[in-house]
Amino acid sequence: MKETKTYWKGIEQLEDTPEFKERTSKEFPEYLPINEGKNDDPSRRDFLKMMGFGVAAVSLAACEAPVRKAIPYVNKPVDVDPGIPKYYASTYPMGNDVASVVVKTREGRPIKIEGNELCKISQGGTSTQIESSVLSLYDQERLQNPKIGGEDTDWNTIDNRIKSELALSSGKIAIVSYSNCSPSTLKVIEVFKAKYGNVEHIQYDPISFSGILDAYESAIGRRMLPVHDFLLVKTIVSFGADFLGSWPNHILNKKQFAATRRLDADKKDMSRLYVFESNLSLTGANAEYRKPIKPSQQGSYIVNLYNLIAKKAGTNTVEAKQAGDTSMLEKVADDLWKSKGKSLVVSGSNNVYEQLMIIAINDLLSSYENTINPAKAINTRKGSDRAFAQLISDVKNNQVGTVIFYNCNPAYDHANGPTLISNLKKVKTTISTSDRMDETSAFVKYMTPDNHFLESWNDFEAVTGHYSLAQPTINKIFNTRQVQESFLTWSDNTISYYDFIRKEWDARAIGDFEMFWKKCLHDGVLEVEYKSSEITISINPTAVAGNIRKSSAFGIEVALYANYSVGDGIQANNPWLQEMPDPITKACWDNYFTVSLAEAIEKGWIVEGGDMDYKVATLTVNGKSIIAPVVPQPGQCYGTIGLALGYGRTKAGRVGNFVAH
Repeated sequence: MKETKTYWKGIEQLEDTPEFKERTSKEFPEYLPINEGKNDDPSRRDFLKMMGFGVAAVSLAACEAPVRKAIPYVNKPVDVDPGIPKYYASTYPMGNDVASVVVKTREGRPIKIEGNELCKISQGGTSTQIESSVLSLYDQERLQNPKIGGEDTDWNTIDNRIKSELALSSGKIAIVSYSNCSPSTLKVIEVFKAKYGNVEHIQYDPISFSGILDAYESAIGRRMLPVHDFLLVKTIVSFGADFLGSWPNHILNKKQFAATRRLDADKKDMSRLYVFESNLSLTGANAEYRKPIKPSQQGSYIVNLYNLIAKKAGTNTVEAKQAGDTSMLEKVADDLWKSKGKSLVVSGSNNVYEQLMIIAINDLLSSYENTINPAKAINTRKGSDRAFAQLISDVKNNQVGTVIFYNCNPAYDHANGPTLISNLKKVKTTISTSDRMDETSAFVKYMTPDNHFLESWNDFEAVTGHYSLAQPTINKIFNTRQVQESFLTWSDNTISYYDFIRKEWDARAIGDFEMFWKKCLHDGVLEVEYKSSEITISINPTAVAGNIRKSSAFGIEVALYANYSVGDGIQANNPWLQEMPDPITKACWDNYFTVSLAEAIEKGWIVEGGDMDYKVATLTVNGKSIIAPVVPQPGQCYGTIGLALGYGRTKAGRVGNFVAH
């Protein structure tokens, strides 16, 4: 009789202790603040109310149709009919992630966000952050009025004071934002620049991709992150790039990768995936071959792989780097070479030299114009570490008169953000457009809160040639104002942002503009042809390899990563995300250190065969300490400690602040 395999979701389920059974029987564990003083388990509605989420504030806004100029996704009655949902094609933009979506509304309130199947770069897919973002509309932590010095004011007063100070600004005006891929927004910023002259727009990403962007600028002369086509690949090699979980465009990547794993009458070969990483990721969990390595070993492995491919290509090799056990690289190189033109090597490193070696490997494998399209850029990642460092230097040297934090929070999500904030006292005018009193806006003079994206008009070009529109699905709930309207007002421009977008889209119109505009609003997307151009890759592998860091065989290394719930922390105050178990560790509602099970037992971080009460440890790096529980994770590289980003918020709101690590 064939033996049936038993699969378990985690070490706790494998041990199946009484403590585990007791805790898994309850949706809300006892330690959540909602249960204080109560004997009965709360309902989900009670839980959301306790966390500061509700629809009371939206009752008035929902009484009317969202905005008279909005176009329903599907033809429905003009008036809001009880029980009959309406759908609007729009676009999700939070942080620097963008996706075309369809918003379901009922009685004038958005209640569900789904993917837009007409969008070719998502193909109707979504993510946890996208689907849960509808809850952020009802977050009572959102600012309800503009503020001066922390006190409520009106828009006329704050506008007059800001315009007066901008006109008298003695230094340059710095606009700091996440990567922005809205063509109309960037044009509005150009209007603002024309008004005040000495204006600089600094873009950054909470999880930096500056290394790969700088590498492509050096190699091909264009600073960009090209589109990777996982549908055409037969062999994929990833060095810490979680392209199925947290990489840009991962929604499409998952669909394409899944298609290469299906067999049918016409397709009898599956793609093969090799992964070298420190933490077990969704990508690593789907690999045929996976090798745990330390972060410091990645460069050495990449150089050794380059040499193996270079030998097969008959070109010069470079100085090899000691990387430990590299035996698996021989098989990797053989498979890559056999599938030349249909192979792909990616890396999650932010080291420009390691990324240059990756570009050189893909060049040898003829990946460009095949599995990598250098003519199409992923515009959601454009941040520059150098530009941000220069801003800090300019602020320190009293060369900046105004800083506008455009919907970003560097005090929390940039490594050098605290340095910038500590020097803000040298800047006369400081403005934040954040929707809440977060870690950065708490230090500014003027707060001009932006609308929620479900209350806003906008446009985006997330990938070259792929446009999407955002339209409001509800009237404004609070006394907020769309940030683009603020920039236009401060530029003494009376045009509305809605009319501004229409004017920009007029150049793309085919035939009658009104018909074109309504069709684009209805569909939510517009695909346009783009001109492809040949590229010349210029890399000196010998010089690049000389700058690759040496791997370390000693000590414990920290491997930071983005998990699949709170991500980079922009939606840390979203209880839906905090409650969602991570698909790898199955943990929720807290941050934790992931460690190798063998190392955890060896060093006494957990008790072998123990219960749910893992030890709490303190991690200290460069004088800064974090306290968190230790969670043994199968697949974790021995000698590494995994720590998720997105936690440690202090001014996110009641939910985000509760999860403090």
